[in-house]
Amino acid sequence: MGRVRYGARTDAEAAAARARSSRLPAIWSTGVVAVWETDPDVVAAVLPPPLKPTARPLVRATVSRVDLPGHPLGAGSVAVAAAHGDREGWYPLVMPMTHERALVGGREVFGEPKKLGEVTVEREGLVVRAALARHGIAFVEVRGAVSGPLPLPEPAEKTDFYFKFLPGVEGSGFDADPVLVHCVRNERVRRLERITGDVVLRESMYDPVADLPVRRLVEITIGEKSTDQKGTVAERVSARALLPYIHQRYDDPQQILDGPAEGSV
Repeated sequence: MGRVRYGARTDAEAAAARARSSRLPAIWSTGVVAVWETDPDVVAAVLPPPLKPTARPLVRATVSRVDLPGHPLGAGSVAVAAAHGDREGWYPLVMPMTHERALVGGREVFGEPKKLGEVTVEREGLVVRAALARHGIAFVEVRGAVSGPLPLPEPAEKTDFYFKFLPGVEGSGFDADPVLVHCVRNERVRRLERITGDVVLRESMYDPVADLPVRRLVEITIGEKSTDQKGTVAERVSARALLPYIHQRYDDPQQILDGPAEGSV
Protein backbone atom coordinates (compact mmCIF):
# COMPACT_ATOMS: atom_id res chain seq x y z
CA MET A 1 0.00 0.00 0.00
CA GLY A 2 1.29 3.45 -0.89
CA ARG A 3 1.48 6.24 1.60
CA VAL A 4 -1.86 7.41 2.97
CA ARG A 5 -1.54 11.19 2.85
CA TYR A 6 -4.11 11.80 5.57
CA GLY A 7 -2.11 9.55 7.87
CA ALA A 8 0.05 10.77 10.73
CA ARG A 9 3.34 12.40 9.90
CA THR A 10 6.49 10.98 11.39
CA ASP A 11 8.54 12.93 13.91
CA ALA A 12 11.21 13.43 11.25
CA GLU A 13 8.71 14.89 8.78
CA ALA A 14 7.33 17.27 11.41
CA ALA A 15 10.84 18.37 12.37
CA ALA A 16 11.71 18.99 8.72
CA ALA A 17 8.60 21.16 8.28
CA ARG A 18 9.54 23.24 11.34
CA ALA A 19 13.09 23.64 10.03
CA ARG A 20 11.84 24.92 6.67
CA SER A 21 9.65 27.48 8.41
CA SER A 22 12.54 28.71 10.57
CA ARG A 23 14.72 29.30 7.50
CA LEU A 24 12.31 31.61 5.67
CA PRO A 25 14.11 34.69 4.29
CA ALA A 26 12.94 38.23 5.01
CA ILE A 27 9.78 38.90 3.01
CA TRP A 28 9.28 42.44 1.74
CA SER A 29 5.96 44.04 0.91
CA THR A 30 4.94 47.18 -0.92
CA GLY A 31 2.13 48.88 0.92
CA VAL A 32 -0.02 51.97 1.10
CA VAL A 33 -0.95 53.12 4.62
CA ALA A 34 -3.59 55.77 5.31
CA VAL A 35 -4.24 57.10 8.81
CA TRP A 36 -7.09 59.41 9.75
CA GLU A 37 -8.96 60.74 12.74
CA THR A 38 -12.58 59.70 13.13
CA ASP A 39 -15.28 60.24 15.76
CA PRO A 40 -14.16 59.22 19.28
CA ASP A 41 -17.50 57.59 20.09
CA VAL A 42 -17.22 55.38 16.99
CA VAL A 43 -13.85 54.02 18.06
CA ALA A 44 -15.14 53.39 21.56
CA ALA A 45 -18.18 51.56 20.16
CA VAL A 46 -16.16 48.97 18.20
CA LEU A 47 -13.69 48.03 20.94
CA PRO A 48 -14.56 44.89 22.93
CA PRO A 49 -13.50 44.98 26.59
CA PRO A 50 -10.92 45.05 28.00
CA LEU A 51 -9.62 47.20 25.09
CA LYS A 52 -9.96 50.97 25.54
CA PRO A 53 -9.66 53.95 23.17
CA THR A 54 -6.39 55.88 23.03
CA ALA A 55 -6.05 59.65 23.29
CA ARG A 56 -6.56 60.07 19.52
CA PRO A 57 -9.43 58.35 17.64
CA LEU A 58 -7.28 57.03 14.81
CA VAL A 59 -8.11 54.61 12.01
CA ARG A 60 -5.45 52.93 9.88
CA ALA A 61 -6.02 51.30 6.49
CA THR A 62 -3.17 49.19 5.14
CA VAL A 63 -3.13 47.81 1.59
CA SER A 64 -0.11 45.69 0.66
CA ARG A 65 1.34 43.50 -2.04
CA VAL A 66 3.61 40.84 -0.54
CA ASP A 67 6.40 39.43 -2.71
CA LEU A 68 6.09 35.74 -1.86
CA PRO A 69 8.13 33.61 -4.31
CA GLY A 70 5.71 32.18 -6.87
CA HIS A 71 2.67 33.21 -4.83
CA PRO A 72 2.21 37.01 -4.70
CA LEU A 73 -0.14 37.88 -1.86
CA GLY A 74 -2.49 40.79 -1.41
CA ALA A 75 -2.99 41.65 2.24
CA GLY A 76 -4.87 44.46 3.93
CA SER A 77 -6.46 45.63 7.13
CA VAL A 78 -8.61 48.36 8.63
CA ALA A 79 -7.84 48.93 12.30
CA VAL A 80 -8.56 51.42 15.07
CA ALA A 81 -6.14 52.65 17.70
CA ALA A 82 -6.60 50.82 21.00
CA ALA A 83 -4.97 50.24 24.36
CA HIS A 84 -4.79 47.28 26.72
CA GLY A 85 -3.56 48.52 30.06
CA ASP A 86 -0.47 50.62 29.39
CA ARG A 87 0.21 48.99 25.98
CA GLU A 88 -1.03 50.86 22.93
CA GLY A 89 -1.56 49.31 19.50
CA TRP A 90 -4.19 48.62 16.87
CA TYR A 91 -7.37 46.56 16.83
CA PRO A 92 -8.09 45.32 13.27
CA LEU A 93 -11.74 45.03 12.31
CA VAL A 94 -11.22 43.33 8.96
CA MET A 95 -8.18 41.88 7.21
CA PRO A 96 -8.80 40.92 3.55
CA MET A 97 -6.38 38.35 2.11
CA THR A 98 -6.14 37.04 -1.44
CA HIS A 99 -4.88 33.55 -0.45
CA GLU A 100 -6.48 30.97 1.79
CA ARG A 101 -3.11 30.00 3.26
CA ALA A 102 -2.59 33.49 4.72
CA LEU A 103 -6.17 33.54 5.95
CA VAL A 104 -6.20 30.18 7.71
CA GLY A 105 -2.90 30.57 9.55
CA GLY A 106 -3.68 34.02 10.90
CA ARG A 107 -7.22 33.17 11.99
CA GLU A 108 -6.49 29.83 13.64
CA VAL A 109 -3.19 30.72 15.31
CA PHE A 110 -3.59 34.37 16.31
CA GLY A 111 -7.34 34.98 16.01
CA GLU A 112 -6.90 37.56 13.24
CA PRO A 113 -10.17 38.69 11.58
CA LYS A 114 -9.06 37.63 8.11
CA LYS A 115 -11.42 37.12 5.18
CA LEU A 116 -10.86 36.29 1.54
CA GLY A 117 -11.02 39.44 -0.56
CA GLU A 118 -9.49 41.49 -3.33
CA VAL A 119 -6.45 43.67 -2.61
CA THR A 120 -5.13 46.14 -5.17
CA VAL A 121 -1.93 48.20 -5.10
CA GLU A 122 -1.23 50.06 -8.34
CA ARG A 123 1.42 52.63 -9.16
CA GLU A 124 2.01 54.34 -12.49
CA GLY A 125 4.77 56.88 -12.16
CA LEU A 126 3.70 59.10 -9.30
CA VAL A 127 0.02 58.09 -9.37
CA VAL A 128 -1.06 55.54 -6.75
CA ARG A 129 -4.31 53.66 -6.19
CA ALA A 130 -4.89 51.08 -3.48
CA ALA A 131 -8.13 49.35 -2.57
CA LEU A 132 -9.70 46.65 -0.42
CA ALA A 133 -12.75 44.93 -1.89
CA ARG A 134 -15.14 42.11 -1.02
CA HIS A 135 -18.43 41.04 -2.58
CA GLY A 136 -17.78 43.38 -5.50
CA ILE A 137 -17.50 46.49 -3.29
CA ALA A 138 -14.25 48.44 -2.93
CA PHE A 139 -15.09 49.49 0.62
CA VAL A 140 -11.76 51.31 1.07
CA GLU A 141 -9.95 53.14 -1.71
CA VAL A 142 -6.85 55.30 -1.32
CA ARG A 143 -5.97 57.59 -4.24
CA GLY A 144 -3.25 60.13 -4.77
CA ALA A 145 0.18 61.04 -6.08
CA VAL A 146 3.63 60.59 -4.56
CA SER A 147 4.78 64.00 -3.37
CA GLY A 148 8.24 63.20 -2.04
CA PRO A 149 10.46 60.88 0.00
CA LEU A 150 10.26 60.53 3.77
CA PRO A 151 13.08 59.73 6.22
CA LEU A 152 13.35 56.03 6.95
CA PRO A 153 12.16 55.21 10.47
CA GLU A 154 14.26 53.09 12.78
CA PRO A 155 13.19 49.45 13.20
CA ALA A 156 10.16 49.51 15.47
CA GLU A 157 8.02 47.18 17.55
CA LYS A 158 4.26 47.43 16.92
CA THR A 159 1.34 45.64 18.55
CA ASP A 160 -1.97 44.40 17.18
CA PHE A 161 -4.74 43.09 19.44
CA TYR A 162 -6.85 40.05 18.49
CA PHE A 163 -9.50 37.95 20.19
CA LYS A 164 -9.15 34.21 19.65
CA PHE A 165 -12.23 32.08 20.24
CA LEU A 166 -14.19 29.03 19.07
CA PRO A 167 -17.96 29.32 18.57
CA GLY A 168 -19.85 26.83 20.67
CA VAL A 169 -20.53 23.37 19.27
CA GLU A 170 -24.14 23.53 20.46
CA GLY A 171 -24.86 26.61 18.37
CA SER A 172 -24.37 29.51 20.75
CA GLY A 173 -21.68 31.07 22.90
CA PHE A 174 -18.15 29.67 23.00
CA ASP A 175 -16.57 26.32 23.76
CA ALA A 176 -14.19 28.01 26.20
CA ASP A 177 -13.37 31.49 27.41
CA PRO A 178 -11.87 33.61 24.60
CA VAL A 179 -8.33 34.96 24.90
CA LEU A 180 -6.92 38.38 24.10
CA VAL A 181 -3.79 38.06 21.98
CA HIS A 182 -0.96 40.56 21.74
CA CYS A 183 0.65 40.14 18.32
CA VAL A 184 3.99 41.97 18.38
CA ARG A 185 5.61 42.81 15.05
CA ASN A 186 9.17 43.93 14.45
CA GLU A 187 9.03 46.19 11.41
CA ARG A 188 11.87 47.34 9.15
CA VAL A 189 11.37 49.90 6.39
CA ARG A 190 13.70 50.30 3.40
CA ARG A 191 11.69 52.84 1.37
CA LEU A 192 9.04 55.39 2.34
CA GLU A 193 7.30 58.14 0.39
CA ARG A 194 4.54 60.62 1.12
CA ILE A 195 1.29 60.55 -0.87
CA THR A 196 -0.95 63.56 -1.35
CA GLY A 197 -4.45 62.25 -1.89
CA ASP A 198 -7.64 61.12 -0.23
CA VAL A 199 -9.44 58.12 1.28
CA VAL A 200 -12.82 56.96 -0.02
CA LEU A 201 -15.03 54.77 2.17
CA ARG A 202 -17.91 53.02 0.42
CA GLU A 203 -20.97 51.52 2.03
CA SER A 204 -20.89 47.74 2.47
CA MET A 205 -23.17 45.66 4.66
CA TYR A 206 -20.36 43.10 4.98
CA ASP A 207 -17.49 45.49 5.78
CA PRO A 208 -19.08 48.63 7.26
CA VAL A 209 -15.91 50.72 7.55
CA ALA A 210 -17.96 53.67 6.25
CA ASP A 211 -19.03 53.99 9.91
CA LEU A 212 -15.46 55.24 10.60
CA PRO A 213 -15.64 58.55 8.68
CA VAL A 214 -12.55 60.55 7.74
CA ARG A 215 -12.74 63.65 9.94
CA ARG A 216 -9.09 64.63 9.46
CA LEU A 217 -6.57 62.91 7.22
CA VAL A 218 -3.32 62.44 9.15
CA GLU A 219 -1.09 60.90 6.47
CA ILE A 220 -0.87 58.62 3.46
CA THR A 221 2.38 56.83 2.67
CA ILE A 222 3.70 54.17 0.33
CA GLY A 223 6.69 52.10 1.31
CA GLU A 224 8.54 48.82 1.37
CA LYS A 225 8.80 46.97 4.66
CA SER A 226 9.54 43.59 6.21
CA THR A 227 8.06 42.29 9.44
CA ASP A 228 8.18 39.27 11.71
CA GLN A 229 5.62 38.59 14.39
CA LYS A 230 5.11 36.73 17.63
CA GLY A 231 1.89 36.27 19.51
CA THR A 232 1.26 35.87 23.24
CA VAL A 233 -1.93 35.33 25.21
CA ALA A 234 -2.36 38.45 27.35
CA GLU A 235 -5.41 37.28 29.31
CA ARG A 236 -8.59 35.29 29.19
CA VAL A 237 -11.61 37.52 28.68
CA SER A 238 -15.27 37.36 29.58
CA ALA A 239 -17.27 35.39 27.04
CA ARG A 240 -20.39 37.35 27.92
CA ALA A 241 -18.58 40.67 27.36
CA LEU A 242 -17.13 39.61 23.99
CA LEU A 243 -20.25 37.97 22.59
CA PRO A 244 -21.94 41.22 21.42
CA TYR A 245 -18.93 41.96 19.19
CA ILE A 246 -18.26 38.67 17.44
CA HIS A 247 -20.45 39.59 14.46
CA GLN A 248 -17.38 41.65 13.46
CA ARG A 249 -15.80 38.35 12.39
CA TYR A 250 -18.60 37.05 10.16
CA ASP A 251 -20.47 38.17 7.04
CA ASP A 252 -23.65 36.50 8.30
CA PRO A 253 -24.44 37.42 11.92
CA GLN A 254 -26.83 34.45 12.12
CA GLN A 255 -23.79 32.18 12.19
CA ILE A 256 -23.61 33.03 15.88
CA LEU A 257 -26.76 33.08 17.99
CA ASP A 258 -27.43 35.91 20.41
CA GLY A 259 -27.16 34.21 23.77
CA PRO A 260 -24.20 32.40 25.34
CA ALA A 261 -24.59 28.69 25.86
CA GLU A 262 -25.18 27.56 29.42
CA GLY A 263 -21.88 27.16 31.21
CA SER A 264 -19.88 29.08 28.56
CA VAL A 265 -19.55 32.30 30.53
